[in-house]
This record gives sequence, C-alpha cells and structure tokens, in this order.
Amino acid sequence: MSFDEIIDRRGTHSSKLDNMEKIYGVSPDEGIAMWVADMDFRPPACVQQAVERMAAHGIYGYYGDDADYRAAICWWMQNRHGWRVDPSWIFSTHGLVNGTALCVDAYTEPGDGIVLFTPVYHAFARVIRAAGREVIECPLALEDGRYSMDFDTYDGMMTGKERMVILCSPHNPGGRVWTEEELKGVAAFAERHELILVSDEIHHDLVYPGNTHIPMATAAPAISDRMVMMTAASKTFNIAGSHVGNVIIPDDALRARFAARMGALGISPNSFGLFMVEAAYSPEGAAWVDELVAYLDGNRKIFDDAINVIPGLRSMPMESTYLAWVDFSGTGMERDEFTARVEKGAKIAVNHGPTFGKGGEQFLRFNLGTPRARIEEAVQRMAQAFGDLQ
Repeated sequence: MSFDEIIDRRGTHSSKLDNMEKIYGVSPDEGIAMWVADMDFRPPACVQQAVERMAAHGIYGYYGDDADYRAAICWWMQNRHGWRVDPSWIFSTHGLVNGTALCVDAYTEPGDGIVLFTPVYHAFARVIRAAGREVIECPLALEDGRYSMDFDTYDGMMTGKERMVILCSPHNPGGRVWTEEELKGVAAFAERHELILVSDEIHHDLVYPGNTHIPMATAAPAISDRMVMMTAASKTFNIAGSHVGNVIIPDDALRARFAARMGALGISPNSFGLFMVEAAYSPEGAAWVDELVAYLDGNRKIFDDAINVIPGLRSMPMESTYLAWVDFSGTGMERDEFTARVEKGAKIAVNHGPTFGKGGEQFLRFNLGTPRARIEEAVQRMAQAFGDLQ
C-alpha cells in the first residue's frame, strides 16, 4: 500500500477530525489534526479482507472458539518479541484503557495509591482518579533531552499506601525504549514496595532502527507473581476503533483475580476486533508493519530536522511510537502563548503537555502517523508561526 495516500476522514465520526473544532477551535477544513493517537493509514490488506469476509457472510453473531485468535497472539509475541505466551494467560478487553481500569479494579481498593512515571499517557490518571484511587506521580528525570528514571527519589516518595505501579513501555510521550537495566530497575522497585506491576506495551511494535523493545516479562521473569502485561494490535495496525486489547497474566493467582472481575462485569470481546487481530498477527501483517515503521521513521526525521532549527524548540529524540514530544521551554514563552501559536497560528491541533502529568507543562505532543505531505505542511506552518524567533 501507499502510506502517502491522503484519505479524507472528515464526517466519518473520526474523533481526531470531527471533534477538533469543538475542542481546539481548529477547523478540520483548514487545520491539521495531530492530536488523537490513531493514524491516517488503512490497515494491511489482510485486516481489510477479514472485515470484508464478515460482511460477505452477513451474520454477526456471537464469536466462539477463540483458539486461532489466541494462537495468533502467541505467534506474534514469540516471533516479533521473543516472548513465549501460553494461550491460557490471555484475556481480551475493550482496549487497554479498559484493561487498565480492570487492573485497578481487580488489584486495588478505593484510596490506594497507584504510581505513574510522569509525564505519561493521560488516560492512566483519568481512570485511576475515576476509580477513587490516588495518583502518585514519580517524575521522570530529563537528562540531555531524554527521559530516565531516578529510583532513589521514587523510593523516598513511597508512603506504604501504594499498591500498584503502571509502566508505559515504550514510553508515551517521548518514545523512550526502556533498556533491560531500566526494566529490571522498575521490577525491583515494584518488589521493594510490594506493588503489582502493570506494563502497558501497546507501542511495542513501533520501534525505530537501533532500538530493541524488551518485554517486561522477559526482562524480569522472577517477579511474574506480581506482573500483568498489556499489549494490543490497535496502535500497530491502526484498528483502535475495534476496541480489543490483550491482558496477559502469567501468574495463576493474579489471573484468577482478574478473571473474577471480568466475570462480575460481564465483559466479552467484540467479534469484529477478534477477526481483525487474528488477521493482523500474521506474516502479511508483519511485512506491513516493517514498511510502516520505515515510513514513520522518515516522518520522524523530517519533523525533527525542521522543528529543531526553530530557536527555542526541541523535539525529543524518538526511539519508538509516532508521537513526537516537543519542548517549548527554550522560547521563554508562557504555555498559553506557544500553544496559541501552534493552534491559532499554525492551525495544528495537538495534545497539551500538562494532561500527561508533572513534567509536561512546557511540552506539546504531535501525532506523526499521517501522510508525509501533511508532515511537510505542518513543519512549514510551525516555522511561520514562530518565524519571529528565526
């Protein structure tokens, strides 16, 4: 397929396009949507064909016998990530925000503390607070424009009321691919403070050359009795609307607790999503992902090269994801000013840094999962919007 194809998503109930003017005051007719984390690309043909086979059959009943679906997940994790998954470990949730909420419900109580390494994906904190738990923000250290962890500081922040830590691996925003040493550090932190460790690895397939994603389950198998893994095909294949995520739990006792909550809430998966995931996790899907990552890598280079020549702006070097994290602190501007220049001047809708927690105040997040022509247009608009700094 051609990732350069411009697909008009206006009027299709696209959250990214059809909510843009209401939220940002940026018209989809003249603006560029770079906020919601879905891509503007069709999925591989194998996924489209799976949906077409469903439509041709014309019966949309309950899905049964998910052995092939589970096998496809196991094949993908083994072949793409070197991680052996037993089919019985897999639960299917309505995406990983739902998976996160279920983990919070299954393993913590109201009033418990849940640790996040911030700035991090905003839905985590939203779900935690909505469940009546407390968000414990452990700020990432920013060293030479790159995030790292400071466990000595984090240890000093713990009060004993914490019950869970949620890791985003690779990290969103910023695109850090955590090293094996860092992952072991998170595992040791969880063990020291007797925390359930939930590792959200939804971006694990979108890793750029020179970097290797390591699943937490392979980095720290010794703490499998407190580990929950979360993966999904949704970001990889741009099928987020299917609302299917995998919660993978190696430990029998943790798995039983999660199964009890799934049963109590009556959660069962969407058949469209199961068919799509099974088709995606295949050799054809793998070849498509390789092409996608190469294309996104080109977008990343164009974006970073253009943004980093604007005085005061710095795009964090991305090791993974298609979500660029731009630091505006060097401009000396207040947040309202640089945000207005992007949204009102350049007419680009982006995610606001503070929604990701402590450390995000001077940042904006840009979605690069779009045809290259839009990236080129966006960086031209940014250069004009901040032209007085040149």
